[in-house]
Amino acid sequence: MGLISEVLLLPLAPVRASGWAVRQVLREAERIYYDPATVRAELARLEEQLESGEITEEEFDRREDELLDRLETALGSGTSTGNGTGS
Repeated sequence: MGLISEVLLLPLAPVRASGWAVRQVLREAERIYYDPATVRAELARLEEQLESGEITEEEFDRREDELLDRLETALGSGTSTGNGTGS
């Protein structure tokens, strides 16, 4: 961009910075959400809840399917190391 366009767009700098920050937060949230280590830990907690009687078999099956779908997506994308630290 040229100097004139930078000067003209200067009032929009806070908006552009906010957009960048939102994108960074979203990227990190998705990384954590699809991290295989996180999904596996949630699967372990889910099994503990079933064994302790906190949830029903139907609830377990439904939530397990959701977690396995997340795990499949995470492993298919190959963007994480699987050790809880991301890429």
